Amino acid sequence: MIFPLGSLINALAIVVGAVVGVLLGQRLTDRLQNIAFQAIGLCILILGLQMALKTNEILITIAALLLGGLIGEGLRLESRLTQVADGLKARLRSDNPKFAEGLVTAVVLYCVGSLAILGPIDEGLRGDRTLLYTKTLLDGFSAVILASAYGRGVAFSALPVLVYQGIITLSAGLSASFFTDDMIRELSAAGGILIVGIGINMLEIKHIRVTNLLPGLPIVLGLLWAKAHWGPLLF
Repeated sequence: MIFPLGSLINALAIVVGAVVGVLLGQRLTDRLQNIAFQAIGLCILILGLQMALKTNEILITIAALLLGGLIGEGLRLESRLTQVADGLKARLRSDNPKFAEGLVTAVVLYCVGSLAILGPIDEGLRGDRTLLYTKTLLDGFSAVILASAYGRGVAFSALPVLVYQGIITLSAGLSASFFTDDMIRELSAAGGILIVGIGINMLEIKHIRVTNLLPGLPIVLGLLWAKAHWGPLLF
């Protein structure tokens, strides 16, 4: 069993990038922070669209996000995450109102792409960390940008990233057989839709409770697995 060193380095890069971003954000005036926030929002919106448009199973994606949204609303995930974030804010003595939003934004961005799945599988099966190191560079730089706008909440996304990717690495044999190319593509596409929602939130077009849609991601995988095994009966 291979220790998930690549994911650990990935998580540390997010923390370091976030610290740099917080220090950078403190040097920006309100006007500069506002335009930077809008620029990031536009870029995130385009990134999400690029990912979402790769779907070949739009009906499954719609069904999964609809069911996931109902589950998330029923569980009040966004409210619960806000409570957790408020607890962290109190301990850190932070008054940043975007703390929770920054945490959610970073977690979604860092966990839904194909590199977040393929990288840990390569590490677990072959000890090859090339993809994870590539992701580490991307995540580290993006953490600087996100934290300059959102603050310290971005740094705490490192823990779920480490846990999520670490589990995939430690169970690489099972992960490789479960995560088909179709699953990786559709999970990334569904995550892209959530990223579009984040971009809309950042641009203040409308508030979308992205956290409450997160249960839709595992539902996408479940529906695709069901289609692959029981397709003639269900679809």
